[in-house]
Amino acid sequence: MDRLITHLRHVDLGVPDFDRQLAFYRDLWQLAPETTDTGIAFLAAQGSPEQYQVRLRADAEKRVDLIAFGAETPADVDALAEKLGREGVTLVSTPDKLRTPGRGYGFRFFDLEGRTIEVSADVALRAHRKIEEGESVPVKLSHVVINSPQPEALVAWYDRHLDFRLSDTLFSPHMGEMMYFLRCNPQHHSLAIARCPHVSLHHASFELRGIDEYMRGTGRLLRAGVEKVWGPGRHLAGNNTFSYFLDPQGNTVEYTTELECLDEDTWHPSLHDFTDPMVSDQWGTANPMSEFVAKKSFNDPDRGVFVAPPV
Repeated sequence: MDRLITHLRHVDLGVPDFDRQLAFYRDLWQLAPETTDTGIAFLAAQGSPEQYQVRLRADAEKRVDLIAFGAETPADVDALAEKLGREGVTLVSTPDKLRTPGRGYGFRFFDLEGRTIEVSADVALRAHRKIEEGESVPVKLSHVVINSPQPEALVAWYDRHLDFRLSDTLFSPHMGEMMYFLRCNPQHHSLAIARCPHVSLHHASFELRGIDEYMRGTGRLLRAGVEKVWGPGRHLAGNNTFSYFLDPQGNTVEYTTELECLDEDTWHPSLHDFTDPMVSDQWGTANPMSEFVAKKSFNDPDRGVFVAPPV
């Protein structure tokens, strides 16, 4: 497979209450602040070689600044930039040395709805450690889910331009297809797209070491009084565990583990009816999916992006 994107690197957020958000992701969510300055912080998962998984930036409005992915080589970065330029995708920058932690070589561009996407290679690896048994700290950023009022067009855009492949789809008999799981490697999804009235962040998900560590992390957040939206449970699509919480600005963040790895040569996408309780939660331990739960993940409209016509 000639896919140029290899994996998810980080998600960058603009946040109005910077100090409160930093305290949440550092003290409760258990990310390590690698670099902080006035109004900006780079936070890493302790088990990951990536320089950071979340960047927080002080801003008057809540927004998604950037979603970043990795490529294997600078030549692949150049090849992707040339391909996107040829296909009419708007480039924010051309391939060059990056100034963010770990440096590297990359470029940025707009997706169909105006989100800024970065692809980079040769980013220096971070000194990290093995997460030990019982440690309820994130190992890595697992996946990011975004909301879109035109999800079919957005799925087609990521397929056409970035070679993301559809793994599975969630639907409802009354509302139609509602969520599309996309992969850029054998993991079931690194990106998913949910139907929503507006453009926004649905959730960012962080992988823990295993089931025990995932449950310990879920319990630690509950004891700390963090608002839980949904979980704990285990989805059918992706077969991963889930516990969804709200950060202080109302962004949904997830603890997960055991996301399915696919044989891409033989995998065929399925349609899953999420009104079937076994699709939403195979364990039956989570609170039922409801309109209240769904609306929590609609999030506030992200006015930092625009909705462009399908291409």
